[in-house]
Amino acid sequence: MNKYYLKTLICVILVQVFYRIPFTIGLLFGILTTFFSCNVHDNATITNSENNQRTFGIIVKDIDPEATMIYHDKKDNYWFGSKETGVYKYNGQSLLFYNLNDGLCSYSILSVQEDLSGNLYFDTPEGVCKYDGQKFSTLAVVQNKVSKNEWKSAPQDLWFRMGWDKNGPYRFDGKNLFYLEFPKNKMEDEFYARYPNASYNPYGIYSIYKDSKGNIWFGTSNLGIYLFDGKEISWMYENQWTETPEGGDFGIRSIAEDRDGNYWICNAINRYTLLPNDIEGGRLKSINFKRQIGIDNKEKEDFYFMSMISSNNGDLLMITYENGVWRNNGKELIKFFIKDGESDISPTSVYKDNQGKLWLGTDKDGIYKYNGNTFDKFKIK
Repeated sequence: MNKYYLKTLICVILVQVFYRIPFTIGLLFGILTTFFSCNVHDNATITNSENNQRTFGIIVKDIDPEATMIYHDKKDNYWFGSKETGVYKYNGQSLLFYNLNDGLCSYSILSVQEDLSGNLYFDTPEGVCKYDGQKFSTLAVVQNKVSKNEWKSAPQDLWFRMGWDKNGPYRFDGKNLFYLEFPKNKMEDEFYARYPNASYNPYGIYSIYKDSKGNIWFGTSNLGIYLFDGKEISWMYENQWTETPEGGDFGIRSIAEDRDGNYWICNAINRYTLLPNDIEGGRLKSINFKRQIGIDNKEKEDFYFMSMISSNNGDLLMITYENGVWRNNGKELIKFFIKDGESDISPTSVYKDNQGKLWLGTDKDGIYKYNGNTFDKFKIK
């Protein structure tokens, strides 16, 4: 007879005996525990296993409309990161939602990167969270004062910002996560002279961009751009990148390289070409570049772009907030609005997936996907 059914039969007999023979309650309880607990334990193990599978991520039907981050991994899963709730994983069939209850280290997702082994790394204000396909874990930062000034780089390194209040980025070499500090630039003293009680860090990183040559660009909130070429770090600043015509400080939110190797920074006023960095400037060298006139738009307004990316045909898609999406073909800026019914949406980010398809993240209108002519709202099947 099967062991499982034998134990069950014995338990049933004992229960029947309980109602007919006046056993001592303690003795009966001990006998029942001996035989019946084995059966309960087997079922509990299965139940706990099922619960673990159910509670690691919750199946949901819709993505948070404030999800702005999009990532397409090597296994063909799409990830959508929210500003305040966590991250969603879509495998083409079901949508799973993860948050702190599943080991994620923050509700706010800034970006996602992937290593050669397929591990995912979520950049958040509370830390860098690794996902190995089974669980989330938070990377420990190497506490080493010396490493803050040791700027190094390898092709497979991953770079993170961990919020907007740091004096530099974090570099992950596959084993360790190192914190690096930007060398002080001449704008720092001027900034604190103007804003002695500033509540934010002017070195805070707003954007990280890796170009076709392997250079890493860091756009700060108020102190310009740092460029790391793998050997040395250099710096540059221009008022027009952050100081809008209305008098606001935009910060370096977007940097992109076009098909001709020119760089566009925050707007289309100018484009820049990198030159050999042979200019001496003391401890911190200035980035050597050539500035050229950019592109005027028909509305004759200087728009500031939240995000930029190169499309499959080499054009740059440049994303504003309330002023829609612009296509930069090198000769003109072509504008088109994204609509939800009769209402214009406010795009905040643009992403190109592994198949070359374009996606938009918005402030509060959900995710949009390009259909070849315009962007349609993305809906779970």
